[in-house]
Amino acid sequence: MQVLSIFRTRALWAAFALFGIAVFSALAGCHRSPSADVVATVNGKEILRAELERNYQSSLGDSPQKPSPEEADIRRLSVLHQMIQDEILDQQAAKLNLTASDEDVNAKLAEIKAPYTDEQFNEMLKQRNLSLDDFKREIRLGLTETKLMNKEIESKINITDAQIAAFYAAHKADFNWIEPQYHLARIVVTTAPPQQQGNLQSSAPSAEADAKRKIEAAYSQLESGVDFATVAMNVSEDSNTASNGGDIGFAAESQLKADPEIYDAISKLKPDQFTDVLTIYASGPEHKIAGYAIYKLISREPAGQRELNDPRVVQAIHQSLHDSQKQLLQTAYLETLTDGVKVRNYLAEQILKQSGQ
Repeated sequence: MQVLSIFRTRALWAAFALFGIAVFSALAGCHRSPSADVVATVNGKEILRAELERNYQSSLGDSPQKPSPEEADIRRLSVLHQMIQDEILDQQAAKLNLTASDEDVNAKLAEIKAPYTDEQFNEMLKQRNLSLDDFKREIRLGLTETKLMNKEIESKINITDAQIAAFYAAHKADFNWIEPQYHLARIVVTTAPPQQQGNLQSSAPSAEADAKRKIEAAYSQLESGVDFATVAMNVSEDSNTASNGGDIGFAAESQLKADPEIYDAISKLKPDQFTDVLTIYASGPEHKIAGYAIYKLISREPAGQRELNDPRVVQAIHQSLHDSQKQLLQTAYLETLTDGVKVRNYLAEQILKQSGQ
């Protein structure tokens, strides 16, 4: 999980990639030249170079490889693009009176700090070159974006029984399992640098020691009786499943056997039990540690056809249809937010100007 990108729903912005950074510059029209400290404006709101640089450095993580000047510019443009998108969202939320309150921010900060001592937490902020005020601003932005999406998107999603039945009829073969399936939930903490993660609690461990400490704190909470879904929502760095309590759906037995250590641990579980802390390794000959995980077995299902009257089938279809509608509505909504927005990307203009010299 990452200090700089917590709560971010960055996957929602994937549809904007085709716009390109330079598009925003064309929206603004003529403006006076800004100071050298300003890299972009959104409806007149300045985005400062220092803030961009801080986010850029965080995006590099602890990678030992230094990017070339061209690679650095591409990354800075990408980071700035996201910052512009965040500012557009933040301004829209303010119009709708959905900005997170100080009470919201302080409550979330307390949740994030819970697994750590003050010394550990302050050290992580220091490693990311963040002040506490910087971090609280990130929390506020994330909570604000979540409130905006809940009001503008989630409230409009409605999955009917007829839609579920139609989906099942079209995909019935997908529910005929040729081998046993394991319904699992998972808590993941990675050693990767901040990049695309976003959940309810994020402190971005970028080293094995930080990641191990965080997953062990999560395991202690589980051992003390805290609900697995609650811990997953607050700790897991899997942005696709954290908000759903860590539920990753069904995995085929052959799929699990591809990682003997994980399969061995899961195969010994009874429903509602969870594994010890397991090590996740990155692919490649170096066998580098990529993170740590705890798995919970929700159910183990035999092979065979699942019918529509199975509540688990209904739930799985409902979730799939919900996710599809959510992605569609988010894409449309986020695109409409750019209509009439005056964006000036001075960094993009500067790069284009320099290329012609």
